[in-house]
Amino acid sequence: MRFLLAATAMAVVFGAAGTAQAQDSALGGRVDRLEREMRAVQRKVFPGGAGQTVEPQITPETNTSIPGSPSSSPISDLTNRVTALEEQQRTLTGQVEQGQYRLRQLEDAFAAYKRGADARIKALEDKATATAALGGEDTTVPADTAGAAIRPPASTRPSIPAPGNSTPAASTPKPAAPATGTRAQQLAAIEKPATGDPAEDGYTYGFRLWSAKLYPEARRELEAVATKYPTHRRASYAQNLLGRAYLDSGAPSLAAVAFYENYKKNPKGERAPDSLYYLAQALIKLKKPATEVCKVYTELDQLYGDKLSADMKAGVAEGRASQKCK
Repeated sequence: MRFLLAATAMAVVFGAAGTAQAQDSALGGRVDRLEREMRAVQRKVFPGGAGQTVEPQITPETNTSIPGSPSSSPISDLTNRVTALEEQQRTLTGQVEQGQYRLRQLEDAFAAYKRGADARIKALEDKATATAALGGEDTTVPADTAGAAIRPPASTRPSIPAPGNSTPAASTPKPAAPATGTRAQQLAAIEKPATGDPAEDGYTYGFRLWSAKLYPEARRELEAVATKYPTHRRASYAQNLLGRAYLDSGAPSLAAVAFYENYKKNPKGERAPDSLYYLAQALIKLKKPATEVCKVYTELDQLYGDKLSADMKAGVAEGRASQKCK
């Protein structure tokens, strides 16, 4: 009888040991897998490595009574803790993957925006280069105007004084010489003045080229005057007329730059008010918001209101009304 009891006790002990070993083996496998997954997460979070680690946000509690009587075995407690850690690891992995997906979306969106911006900038640069070289003008005289005298454009606000005047009073420029044949022949028909004042002569010649609608050549002459003789009285005239040449040849963006530079660099120049006025016209052609155009008109009134001619005042009033300025 005692032998049977001893045998039974030994069977119970070995059976319990075998069960514990099986549980330890299963738990060890889960722990190994969990460690591998956590290392993978570490590599995602810290691609550079360098021994960086994440401090745990959940720490084991101390002096905590476990409900229930009797308390669960240590293996059961460890199993529950590993299960909770696995859930947290899966949650962290999901958050990392979501963050990487959002980052890829942001990178793709930025790349698309950069490509579009680069394309628009390149298109503007190409257009500016072509306009600066050719001015958007045909190199031959149209058939319906061949042999006819090329006259300056109809009077617009404000009028441009004739070159050579010693006062800024407005007057109507004389028509350019008749132009026929090729562009070279048209240029040859424009007389170059020689008064001994290179700034005055350059502006006068540029004005004649502009009035003959030879815009590329006019721009070269006018820009040279504004650059070489910035303190000369005609520098303000030349820079303003440079903007007019760009505006008349269909390049409002370059015209806006020329007008703004004339006003900004030489606000006391005789053509600074004109440049502000035509800057508003260039912005309208560029389809800029009405608020920007209204700001230009307001600044023109505040700075030069008492110096504006009647025609320019009427033009400003008309422009403010069309843009619904307050």
